[in-house]
Amino acid sequence: MNILITGGTGFIGSTLCKRLLDNNNDIVVLSRRADAIEKPLRGINTFDELKSDVTFEVVINLAGEPIADKRWSDQQKQRILNSRLDTTKKLVEYLKTTQHKPKLLISGSAIGFYGVGETNDQLVDENTGGDNSFSSHLCQQWEAAALQAQVLGIRTCLLRTGIVLGGGGGALNKMLPPFKFGLGGKIGTGEQWMSWIHLDDLIGIILYCIEHENLNGAVNGTSPKPVTNQVFTKTLGKVLKRPTCLAMPKFVIKLLMGQMGEELLLTGKRVLPAKILSAGYAFKYQTLETALLDVIKENPT
Repeated sequence: MNILITGGTGFIGSTLCKRLLDNNNDIVVLSRRADAIEKPLRGINTFDELKSDVTFEVVINLAGEPIADKRWSDQQKQRILNSRLDTTKKLVEYLKTTQHKPKLLISGSAIGFYGVGETNDQLVDENTGGDNSFSSHLCQQWEAAALQAQVLGIRTCLLRTGIVLGGGGGALNKMLPPFKFGLGGKIGTGEQWMSWIHLDDLIGIILYCIEHENLNGAVNGTSPKPVTNQVFTKTLGKVLKRPTCLAMPKFVIKLLMGQMGEELLLTGKRVLPAKILSAGYAFKYQTLETALLDVIKENPT
């Protein structure tokens, strides 16, 4: 297939491109660093470089400013929002001009859609609504922009990604250094849920959406077995053979990270991938321990 990807050089996108190339697909990547993209990928800086008669069977939209790299000032929150909305709106405008519409758009989102709220054991699936938090507001607007593709007759999947575990990037890359030195511990009460997924399974879900035409709308990109922060902490310590005694109190997170820390670290929903399970997807990594063992085995340093 011919596939167009935005955000193809990021943590998820770069691995996805490798998998798609392994399956003999032709890939065009929209990137601000298009000149650095190596063959057989083709890099472009803007949609204007694509002619209206170019045919893409699938478009995958993953572009966006990292959400947890900087403290959330008003300016940073606007930058995070704009980086997603601008690319998505421009993508839909480009699709309007194409003579042959793609069969499928997979557009990124996150389980932040479900918001923050009180920590509890309530199960969350694709039918659960959001709230007024920044994380939820961000995802709601991002998804609304992507859903404009449906008006064009394009099947649209909204990939609500959880905490992605993989080598060379993502949340785990930031967690490992303190844990390896025995300085890890639970965050706050440790009761908040962490809805994680191994990178291989997230890529697997994307490929499954491509292959199964009955899938559309929101699709949770999370493992069927989410865990609390306390369980995650103990499991990571067990895999690394390190103690996990140094808890990080709530007030320290709030002081150091402000709203970002409150929404991303101190709260979490128990999210289940109901739709992809119902569609028959079989997860490769069912438990957190097997996922962490694989990632750390592949990236021991």
